[in-house]
Amino acid sequence: MISPWVMWTVLAGHFVSAFAALGMPPFFPLILSQRFGDDSGLLAGWLYGLPILMTALTAPAWGRLADRVGVRPMLVRAQLGLALSFLLAGYAQTTTQFMIALALQGALGGTFAASNAYLAQILTGRLLRQALTRTQASARAALVIAPLMFGVLALWLPPIELYRYLAWLPVLAAFGTLCLPTAHDAGCSVPSTGQAHAAGATLSLRQLYGLQFLFVLGTVITFPYFVSFVMDRLAATTALAGLLFGLPHLVYLLTAGPLGRFTDPLPPIAVLGSGLALLVVSLLGQGASHDGFALTAWRLLMGIAMTLGYVALHDLIASAVRRQSAGASMGRLDSSAKWGGVLAGVAAGLVFAQFGQAGPFLVAAMVIALATSLTLYWARGWRTRPGFLE
Repeated sequence: MISPWVMWTVLAGHFVSAFAALGMPPFFPLILSQRFGDDSGLLAGWLYGLPILMTALTAPAWGRLADRVGVRPMLVRAQLGLALSFLLAGYAQTTTQFMIALALQGALGGTFAASNAYLAQILTGRLLRQALTRTQASARAALVIAPLMFGVLALWLPPIELYRYLAWLPVLAAFGTLCLPTAHDAGCSVPSTGQAHAAGATLSLRQLYGLQFLFVLGTVITFPYFVSFVMDRLAATTALAGLLFGLPHLVYLLTAGPLGRFTDPLPPIAVLGSGLALLVVSLLGQGASHDGFALTAWRLLMGIAMTLGYVALHDLIASAVRRQSAGASMGRLDSSAKWGGVLAGVAAGLVFAQFGQAGPFLVAAMVIALATSLTLYWARGWRTRPGFLE
Protein backbone atom coordinates (compact mmCIF):
# COMPACT_ATOMS: atom_id res chain seq x y z
CA MET A 1 0.00 0.00 0.00
CA ILE A 2 1.35 3.42 -0.97
CA SER A 3 1.81 5.89 1.87
CA PRO A 4 -0.55 8.92 1.64
CA TRP A 5 2.39 11.32 1.91
CA VAL A 6 3.66 10.10 -1.47
CA MET A 7 0.38 11.04 -3.15
CA TRP A 8 0.15 14.43 -1.48
CA THR A 9 3.79 15.25 -2.20
CA VAL A 10 3.18 14.63 -5.91
CA LEU A 11 -0.02 16.69 -5.87
CA ALA A 12 1.58 19.56 -3.96
CA GLY A 13 4.54 19.57 -6.34
CA HIS A 14 2.26 19.69 -9.35
CA PHE A 15 0.11 22.44 -7.84
CA VAL A 16 2.99 24.82 -7.09
CA SER A 17 4.63 24.08 -10.44
CA ALA A 18 1.39 24.86 -12.29
CA PHE A 19 0.78 28.00 -10.25
CA ALA A 20 2.75 30.40 -12.45
CA ALA A 21 2.23 28.51 -15.70
CA LEU A 22 -1.57 28.76 -15.39
CA GLY A 23 -1.88 31.97 -13.39
CA MET A 24 0.33 34.37 -15.36
CA PRO A 25 -1.18 34.25 -18.91
CA PRO A 26 -4.10 36.60 -18.01
CA PHE A 27 -1.47 39.24 -17.25
CA PHE A 28 0.34 38.95 -20.60
CA PRO A 29 -1.34 42.08 -22.05
CA LEU A 30 -0.20 44.04 -18.98
CA ILE A 31 3.33 42.64 -19.24
CA LEU A 32 3.51 43.52 -22.94
CA SER A 33 2.34 47.06 -22.20
CA GLN A 34 4.42 47.79 -19.09
CA ARG A 35 7.70 46.08 -19.92
CA PHE A 36 7.81 46.04 -23.72
CA GLY A 37 5.65 49.02 -24.71
CA ASP A 38 3.22 46.94 -26.77
CA ASP A 39 -0.26 48.32 -26.14
CA SER A 40 -2.01 46.46 -28.96
CA GLY A 41 -2.43 43.25 -26.99
CA LEU A 42 -2.42 41.25 -30.23
CA LEU A 43 0.67 39.27 -29.22
CA ALA A 44 -0.89 38.07 -25.97
CA GLY A 45 -2.88 35.31 -27.67
CA TRP A 46 0.23 33.98 -29.42
CA LEU A 47 2.17 34.04 -26.16
CA TYR A 48 -0.63 32.10 -24.47
CA GLY A 49 -0.45 29.34 -27.08
CA LEU A 50 3.35 29.15 -27.36
CA PRO A 51 4.07 27.02 -24.24
CA ILE A 52 1.13 24.75 -25.08
CA LEU A 53 2.47 24.18 -28.59
CA MET A 54 5.96 23.39 -27.31
CA THR A 55 4.57 20.93 -24.76
CA ALA A 56 2.54 19.22 -27.47
CA LEU A 57 5.70 18.81 -29.57
CA THR A 58 8.01 17.59 -26.81
CA ALA A 59 5.82 15.61 -24.37
CA PRO A 60 6.00 12.27 -26.24
CA ALA A 61 9.82 12.38 -26.40
CA TRP A 62 10.13 13.21 -22.69
CA GLY A 63 7.72 10.36 -21.94
CA ARG A 64 9.78 7.82 -23.87
CA LEU A 65 12.92 9.00 -22.09
CA ALA A 66 11.15 8.62 -18.74
CA ASP A 67 10.51 4.94 -19.48
CA ARG A 68 14.24 4.45 -20.06
CA VAL A 69 15.80 6.48 -17.23
CA GLY A 70 12.94 6.56 -14.71
CA VAL A 71 9.92 8.77 -14.14
CA ARG A 72 11.16 10.39 -10.93
CA PRO A 73 14.27 11.93 -12.58
CA MET A 74 12.04 13.20 -15.40
CA LEU A 75 9.66 14.79 -12.88
CA VAL A 76 12.59 16.58 -11.25
CA ARG A 77 13.81 17.61 -14.72
CA ALA A 78 10.39 19.08 -15.56
CA GLN A 79 10.24 21.04 -12.30
CA LEU A 80 13.74 22.49 -12.70
CA GLY A 81 12.96 23.25 -16.35
CA LEU A 82 10.01 25.36 -15.22
CA ALA A 83 12.19 27.13 -12.65
CA LEU A 84 14.74 28.04 -15.32
CA SER A 85 12.10 29.31 -17.75
CA PHE A 86 10.36 31.37 -15.05
CA LEU A 87 13.67 32.95 -14.08
CA LEU A 88 14.45 33.84 -17.70
CA ALA A 89 10.97 35.31 -18.13
CA GLY A 90 11.36 37.43 -15.01
CA TYR A 91 14.54 39.04 -16.34
CA ALA A 92 13.51 39.33 -20.00
CA GLN A 93 14.35 42.72 -21.49
CA THR A 94 12.79 42.24 -24.94
CA THR A 95 9.73 40.59 -26.37
CA THR A 96 11.95 38.03 -28.08
CA GLN A 97 13.59 37.05 -24.80
CA PHE A 98 10.18 36.70 -23.17
CA MET A 99 8.98 34.49 -26.03
CA ILE A 100 12.07 32.29 -25.71
CA ALA A 101 11.40 31.89 -21.98
CA LEU A 102 7.80 30.85 -22.66
CA ALA A 103 8.93 28.42 -25.36
CA LEU A 104 11.34 26.84 -22.87
CA GLN A 105 8.53 26.67 -20.31
CA GLY A 106 6.62 24.42 -22.68
CA ALA A 107 9.62 22.45 -23.95
CA LEU A 108 11.33 21.83 -20.59
CA GLY A 109 8.24 21.63 -18.38
CA GLY A 110 5.56 18.98 -18.61
CA THR A 111 4.98 18.45 -14.89
CA PHE A 112 1.41 17.27 -15.50
CA ALA A 113 2.46 14.34 -17.69
CA ALA A 114 5.49 13.56 -15.51
CA SER A 115 3.41 13.57 -12.32
CA ASN A 116 0.81 11.29 -13.88
CA ALA A 117 3.51 8.96 -15.23
CA TYR A 118 5.02 8.62 -11.74
CA LEU A 119 1.60 7.86 -10.26
CA ALA A 120 0.91 5.33 -13.03
CA GLN A 121 4.03 3.40 -12.04
CA ILE A 122 3.12 3.11 -8.37
CA LEU A 123 -0.69 2.84 -8.54
CA THR A 124 -3.24 0.83 -10.48
CA GLY A 125 -6.99 0.53 -10.88
CA ARG A 126 -9.25 2.67 -8.74
CA LEU A 127 -6.36 4.27 -6.87
CA LEU A 128 -4.77 5.44 -10.12
CA ARG A 129 -8.06 6.83 -11.38
CA GLN A 130 -8.50 8.76 -8.15
CA ALA A 131 -4.92 10.06 -8.41
CA LEU A 132 -5.43 11.26 -11.99
CA THR A 133 -8.63 13.01 -10.95
CA ARG A 134 -6.71 14.76 -8.16
CA THR A 135 -3.90 15.98 -10.44
CA GLN A 136 -6.58 17.42 -12.72
CA ALA A 137 -8.11 19.07 -9.65
CA SER A 138 -4.75 20.56 -8.61
CA ALA A 139 -4.40 22.15 -12.04
CA ARG A 140 -7.89 23.63 -11.85
CA ALA A 141 -7.28 24.87 -8.31
CA ALA A 142 -4.20 26.69 -9.58
CA LEU A 143 -6.28 28.10 -12.45
CA VAL A 144 -8.82 29.50 -9.96
CA ILE A 145 -6.49 30.71 -7.19
CA ALA A 146 -3.38 31.96 -8.99
CA PRO A 147 -4.91 34.79 -11.10
CA LEU A 148 -6.60 36.23 -8.01
CA MET A 149 -3.42 36.12 -5.94
CA PHE A 150 -1.27 37.52 -8.74
CA GLY A 151 -3.79 40.30 -9.29
CA VAL A 152 -3.27 41.40 -5.68
CA LEU A 153 0.53 41.09 -5.85
CA ALA A 154 0.57 43.09 -9.10
CA LEU A 155 -0.57 46.11 -7.09
CA TRP A 156 2.95 46.26 -5.64
CA LEU A 157 5.15 44.52 -8.20
CA PRO A 158 5.32 44.66 -12.01
CA PRO A 159 3.73 41.39 -13.16
CA ILE A 160 6.80 40.23 -15.06
CA GLU A 161 8.92 40.45 -11.90
CA LEU A 162 6.60 37.97 -10.20
CA TYR A 163 8.26 35.29 -12.36
CA ARG A 164 11.53 35.84 -10.44
CA TYR A 165 9.91 34.83 -7.17
CA LEU A 166 7.66 32.16 -8.63
CA ALA A 167 10.74 30.35 -9.95
CA TRP A 168 11.38 29.15 -6.40
CA LEU A 169 8.11 27.18 -6.29
CA PRO A 170 9.12 24.44 -8.78
CA VAL A 171 12.57 24.34 -7.12
CA LEU A 172 10.89 23.50 -3.82
CA ALA A 173 8.75 20.96 -5.64
CA ALA A 174 11.90 19.33 -7.05
CA PHE A 175 13.35 18.93 -3.55
CA GLY A 176 10.10 17.27 -2.48
CA THR A 177 10.22 14.95 -5.48
CA LEU A 178 13.75 13.84 -4.58
CA CYS A 179 12.33 12.56 -1.27
CA LEU A 180 9.83 10.34 -3.06
CA PRO A 181 10.57 6.61 -3.46
CA THR A 182 11.38 5.28 -6.90
CA ALA A 183 8.67 3.27 -8.62
CA HIS A 184 10.61 0.08 -7.81
CA ASP A 185 10.88 0.96 -4.11
CA ALA A 186 7.24 2.03 -3.88
CA GLY A 187 5.93 -1.15 -5.43
CA CYS A 188 2.58 -1.33 -7.14
CA SER A 189 -0.92 -1.42 -5.73
CA VAL A 190 -3.27 -4.27 -6.52
CA PRO A 191 -6.53 -3.29 -8.24
CA SER A 192 -9.48 -3.39 -5.90
CA THR A 193 -12.53 -5.49 -6.58
CA GLY A 194 -14.50 -2.34 -7.26
CA GLN A 195 -12.41 -1.82 -10.37
CA ALA A 196 -13.29 -5.15 -11.92
CA HIS A 197 -15.78 -3.56 -14.30
CA ALA A 198 -12.99 -1.61 -15.96
CA ALA A 199 -11.23 -4.75 -17.04
CA GLY A 200 -14.04 -5.47 -19.46
CA ALA A 201 -14.52 -1.88 -20.58
CA THR A 202 -11.10 -0.78 -21.69
CA LEU A 203 -10.48 1.40 -24.73
CA SER A 204 -7.12 1.36 -26.46
CA LEU A 205 -4.68 4.16 -25.81
CA ARG A 206 -5.07 5.35 -29.41
CA GLN A 207 -8.80 5.70 -28.89
CA LEU A 208 -8.19 7.57 -25.64
CA TYR A 209 -5.74 9.94 -27.36
CA GLY A 210 -8.46 10.80 -29.88
CA LEU A 211 -11.20 11.23 -27.29
CA GLN A 212 -9.04 13.42 -25.08
CA PHE A 213 -8.09 15.57 -28.10
CA LEU A 214 -11.76 16.10 -29.00
CA PHE A 215 -12.75 16.66 -25.37
CA VAL A 216 -10.17 19.42 -24.89
CA LEU A 217 -10.85 20.96 -28.31
CA GLY A 218 -14.58 21.08 -27.68
CA THR A 219 -14.27 22.78 -24.30
CA VAL A 220 -11.30 25.12 -24.79
CA ILE A 221 -12.63 26.57 -28.05
CA THR A 222 -15.26 28.38 -25.95
CA PHE A 223 -12.70 29.99 -23.63
CA PRO A 224 -11.07 32.88 -25.58
CA TYR A 225 -14.23 34.89 -26.30
CA PHE A 226 -16.38 33.84 -23.36
CA VAL A 227 -15.84 37.05 -21.36
CA SER A 228 -16.77 39.28 -24.29
CA PHE A 229 -19.76 37.00 -25.03
CA VAL A 230 -21.09 37.44 -21.49
CA MET A 231 -20.47 41.18 -21.41
CA ASP A 232 -22.28 41.75 -24.70
CA ARG A 233 -25.18 39.32 -24.18
CA LEU A 234 -25.88 40.21 -20.56
CA ALA A 235 -24.39 43.72 -20.35
CA ALA A 236 -22.41 42.24 -17.45
CA THR A 237 -19.30 43.47 -15.68
CA THR A 238 -15.91 41.85 -16.11
CA ALA A 239 -16.23 40.51 -12.55
CA LEU A 240 -19.45 38.65 -13.35
CA ALA A 241 -18.03 37.40 -16.64
CA GLY A 242 -14.95 36.11 -14.81
CA LEU A 243 -17.12 34.40 -12.19
CA LEU A 244 -19.17 32.63 -14.87
CA PHE A 245 -15.99 31.64 -16.69
CA GLY A 246 -14.59 29.93 -13.61
CA LEU A 247 -17.86 28.30 -12.55
CA PRO A 248 -17.37 24.91 -14.35
CA HIS A 249 -13.84 24.64 -12.90
CA LEU A 250 -15.21 25.31 -9.41
CA VAL A 251 -17.86 22.62 -9.97
CA TYR A 252 -15.10 20.16 -10.84
CA LEU A 253 -13.22 20.95 -7.64
CA LEU A 254 -16.35 20.46 -5.53
CA THR A 255 -17.83 17.41 -7.22
CA ALA A 256 -14.98 15.31 -8.69
CA GLY A 257 -14.67 13.22 -5.52
CA PRO A 258 -18.39 12.58 -4.91
CA LEU A 259 -19.14 11.92 -8.58
CA GLY A 260 -16.17 9.57 -8.79
CA ARG A 261 -17.51 7.53 -5.89
CA PHE A 262 -21.05 7.59 -7.29
CA THR A 263 -20.01 6.38 -10.75
CA ASP A 264 -17.44 3.84 -9.52
CA PRO A 265 -19.76 0.79 -9.94
CA LEU A 266 -20.82 1.91 -13.44
CA PRO A 267 -19.11 1.06 -16.74
CA PRO A 268 -16.73 3.97 -17.46
CA ILE A 269 -17.65 4.19 -21.15
CA ALA A 270 -21.32 4.64 -20.18
CA VAL A 271 -20.30 7.43 -17.79
CA LEU A 272 -18.16 9.04 -20.48
CA GLY A 273 -20.97 8.89 -23.04
CA SER A 274 -23.42 10.43 -20.55
CA GLY A 275 -21.00 13.21 -19.64
CA LEU A 276 -20.29 14.05 -23.27
CA ALA A 277 -24.02 14.09 -24.14
CA LEU A 278 -24.72 16.47 -21.25
CA LEU A 279 -21.82 18.63 -22.40
CA VAL A 280 -23.37 18.95 -25.88
CA VAL A 281 -26.66 20.10 -24.33
CA SER A 282 -24.90 22.61 -22.06
CA LEU A 283 -22.89 24.11 -24.94
CA LEU A 284 -25.97 24.58 -27.11
CA GLY A 285 -27.79 26.11 -24.15
CA GLN A 286 -25.01 28.58 -23.47
CA GLY A 287 -24.89 29.71 -27.09
CA ALA A 288 -28.64 30.42 -27.01
CA SER A 289 -28.72 32.10 -23.58
CA HIS A 290 -29.76 35.73 -23.22
CA ASP A 291 -30.14 36.06 -19.44
CA GLY A 292 -27.88 35.49 -16.48
CA PHE A 293 -29.97 32.85 -14.75
CA ALA A 294 -30.09 30.57 -17.79
CA LEU A 295 -26.40 31.00 -18.54
CA THR A 296 -25.50 30.22 -14.91
CA ALA A 297 -27.58 27.03 -15.07
CA TRP A 298 -25.91 25.94 -18.31
CA ARG A 299 -22.44 26.66 -16.87
CA LEU A 300 -23.26 24.53 -13.82
CA LEU A 301 -24.40 21.71 -16.10
CA MET A 302 -21.18 22.12 -18.11
CA GLY A 303 -19.17 21.71 -14.91
CA ILE A 304 -20.98 18.48 -14.02
CA ALA A 305 -20.61 17.18 -17.58
CA MET A 306 -16.90 17.98 -17.68
CA THR A 307 -16.41 16.30 -14.32
CA LEU A 308 -18.17 13.13 -15.48
CA GLY A 309 -16.06 13.17 -18.64
CA TYR A 310 -12.77 13.51 -16.80
CA VAL A 311 -13.66 10.92 -14.16
CA ALA A 312 -14.55 8.40 -16.88
CA LEU A 313 -11.48 9.21 -18.98
CA HIS A 314 -9.25 8.75 -15.93
CA ASP A 315 -10.93 5.41 -15.24
CA LEU A 316 -10.27 4.25 -18.80
CA ILE A 317 -6.70 5.58 -18.76
CA ALA A 318 -6.02 3.74 -15.51
CA SER A 319 -7.14 0.51 -17.19
CA ALA A 320 -5.13 1.04 -20.39
CA VAL A 321 -1.78 2.36 -19.13
CA ARG A 322 0.96 -0.17 -18.36
CA ARG A 323 3.69 0.50 -15.80
CA GLN A 324 6.56 -0.28 -18.16
CA SER A 325 5.36 2.32 -20.69
CA ALA A 326 3.69 4.81 -18.35
CA GLY A 327 6.00 7.67 -19.35
CA ALA A 328 5.34 7.34 -23.08
CA SER A 329 1.60 6.83 -22.56
CA MET A 330 1.17 9.85 -20.29
CA GLY A 331 3.37 11.94 -22.56
CA ARG A 332 1.20 11.15 -25.57
CA LEU A 333 -1.98 11.76 -23.59
CA ASP A 334 -0.68 15.15 -22.49
CA SER A 335 0.40 15.90 -26.05
CA SER A 336 -3.05 15.04 -27.43
CA ALA A 337 -4.64 17.40 -24.90
CA LYS A 338 -2.19 20.17 -25.76
CA TRP A 339 -2.80 19.77 -29.49
CA GLY A 340 -6.50 20.10 -28.73
CA GLY A 341 -5.78 23.34 -26.89
CA VAL A 342 -3.59 24.69 -29.71
CA LEU A 343 -6.20 23.95 -32.37
CA ALA A 344 -8.95 25.36 -30.14
CA GLY A 345 -7.13 28.69 -29.87
CA VAL A 346 -6.69 28.97 -33.62
CA ALA A 347 -10.20 27.76 -34.43
CA ALA A 348 -11.86 30.07 -31.91
CA GLY A 349 -10.64 33.17 -33.73
CA LEU A 350 -11.70 31.85 -37.14
CA VAL A 351 -15.13 30.74 -35.92
CA PHE A 352 -15.70 34.00 -34.07
CA ALA A 353 -14.83 36.04 -37.16
CA GLN A 354 -17.17 33.97 -39.35
CA PHE A 355 -20.15 33.26 -37.08
CA GLY A 356 -19.97 35.73 -34.20
CA GLN A 357 -19.77 35.17 -30.46
CA ALA A 358 -22.17 32.23 -30.34
CA GLY A 359 -20.21 30.42 -33.06
CA PRO A 360 -17.63 28.78 -30.77
CA PHE A 361 -20.41 27.18 -28.70
CA LEU A 362 -22.03 25.69 -31.81
CA VAL A 363 -18.74 24.32 -33.15
CA ALA A 364 -17.85 23.02 -29.68
CA ALA A 365 -21.17 21.17 -29.52
CA MET A 366 -20.45 19.59 -32.91
CA VAL A 367 -16.98 18.45 -31.78
CA ILE A 368 -18.30 16.95 -28.54
CA ALA A 369 -21.15 15.31 -30.47
CA LEU A 370 -18.51 13.61 -32.61
CA ALA A 371 -16.72 12.44 -29.46
CA THR A 372 -20.03 11.12 -28.11
CA SER A 373 -20.71 9.21 -31.34
CA LEU A 374 -17.24 7.66 -31.30
CA THR A 375 -17.67 6.64 -27.66
CA LEU A 376 -21.00 4.94 -28.40
CA TYR A 377 -19.57 3.24 -31.49
CA TRP A 378 -16.52 1.93 -29.65
CA ALA A 379 -18.73 0.82 -26.77
CA ARG A 380 -20.30 -1.76 -29.07
CA GLY A 381 -16.96 -3.55 -29.16
CA TRP A 382 -16.87 -4.36 -25.44
CA ARG A 383 -20.50 -4.91 -24.50
CA THR A 384 -20.24 -8.60 -25.37
CA ARG A 385 -16.75 -9.16 -23.94
CA PRO A 386 -16.45 -11.70 -21.12
CA GLY A 387 -16.54 -10.02 -17.73
CA PHE A 388 -18.79 -7.11 -18.70
CA LEU A 389 -21.76 -8.46 -16.75
CA GLU A 390 -19.75 -10.18 -14.08
